[in-house]
Amino acid sequence: MIFCLSALWVANFPESASPPAVSRPQGRLTAWLANAPQPAFTLFAMLAAFSTYFCMYAFRKPFSAAKFADFSTTFFGIEYGLKTVLVVSQLIGYTLSKYLGVKFCSEIKPQRRAMALVGLIVWAEATLVAFALMPLDWKFVPLFLNGLSLGMVWGLVVWYLEGRKTSELLLAGLSCSFIIASDMTKDFARALMSPPEWASPLLGSGVSEMWMPAVTGAIFLPVYLLSVWLLSQVPQPTADDQAARSVRETMDNAHRLAFVKHFLWGLVSLLITYFFLTAYRDYRDNFIVELFDSLNYKYEDEKNKTIITQSGMCVSFGVMGMLAALNAIKDNRRGLLAAFAIMTGGLLLLGGSTLLHRAGAISGFWWMTACGLGSYLAYVPYGSVLFDRIIAYTRVVGTAVFAIYVADAIGYSGSIITLLVQDRLKYSHLEFFEAFTLALSVFGTFMMLLSCAYFLTRKSGHHAP
Repeated sequence: MIFCLSALWVANFPESASPPAVSRPQGRLTAWLANAPQPAFTLFAMLAAFSTYFCMYAFRKPFSAAKFADFSTTFFGIEYGLKTVLVVSQLIGYTLSKYLGVKFCSEIKPQRRAMALVGLIVWAEATLVAFALMPLDWKFVPLFLNGLSLGMVWGLVVWYLEGRKTSELLLAGLSCSFIIASDMTKDFARALMSPPEWASPLLGSGVSEMWMPAVTGAIFLPVYLLSVWLLSQVPQPTADDQAARSVRETMDNAHRLAFVKHFLWGLVSLLITYFFLTAYRDYRDNFIVELFDSLNYKYEDEKNKTIITQSGMCVSFGVMGMLAALNAIKDNRRGLLAAFAIMTGGLLLLGGSTLLHRAGAISGFWWMTACGLGSYLAYVPYGSVLFDRIIAYTRVVGTAVFAIYVADAIGYSGSIITLLVQDRLKYSHLEFFEAFTLALSVFGTFMMLLSCAYFLTRKSGHHAP
């Protein structure tokens, strides 16, 4: 933990306390990207960001592919399933990281971002090794420290993409990374534990549940390091980008406070919705193995070996298509309205698909896929295009990264509460998920319409005081 916090402190050390930076010429790749055709630049930046965040999930989610069904632990006289304890422990660390990221990610200087990305992921891999070695009753500690490091990666990657004319395309590609990665890394982890015949000479009977997370991370580490290097070659936004989407500046305490005051009531309604939306999205993500099992899609059947990835691919293409389409809308007011329309449509899809499944009109697979698509259509814009468009429309000075981390800090707090409540209610995962889906659809739609009405009244040209 000391190493993790030290890496963040060094990466964000005040410029005034450092030797003056020496002006260096751009690297060849950066110089080429600065003058490259727009499609070539967009494709490069999108793929570099996608690969970076995709690989991060190999350090965050694989442990949830294990069921840990034979293990439990007791806190304050109350017995909890080991998996619930591990998920909550990582979420607590991840949530704390989001609160720290409100300051760190909004202030970090451009030249320090790549170093921070590398330091955070190396620390995450070390925690996974510690997880394998720790006694059972202490395994929650390294998972907490794992979440503490990984929660800031998103903001550091978004810094490279926001405030550009093609931000919707770039952020849509980035957003697809965690939709696909969450599912693919779990299927990859399950394959490590129960390897196919062709991999048996290398893996034997399979990697244990305890070592599987560290092995998965080690396999993805080289690709992650290469991806960060490629991402660090992306040049700063051009003058045309700044004219179209406003200047994005680092934010100190005064700027952050002014931003919150300026959008207070709109932020409140958005954050209340996000509180429940993040809890829902995270619950589905962490217990998707159990949910598919309850719907009779057993992993032991050969045809279900990649069912999580199949569902995730359908969701990712749907989300990317919808968000990428926003790039065609140049007017920022219309673009903001379209973003809210997509989010509201996603919330309505949750309720509609659940009613169709209850009526037997769609299968369990397509219901889970529709719930994934609906939740991500509402969830993803918070971490990408929504705040980017709000800043572009209102012309308030700041960065979308700050607003994203305020939302994430609130949202992941909801995830922790939901997990603890569900475990004590003793409902099955499927029963709780179905009830949660219907409630979120109704409440979320109302709050999203309220938020949309507020932000569309914030006329372009207003500035935070």
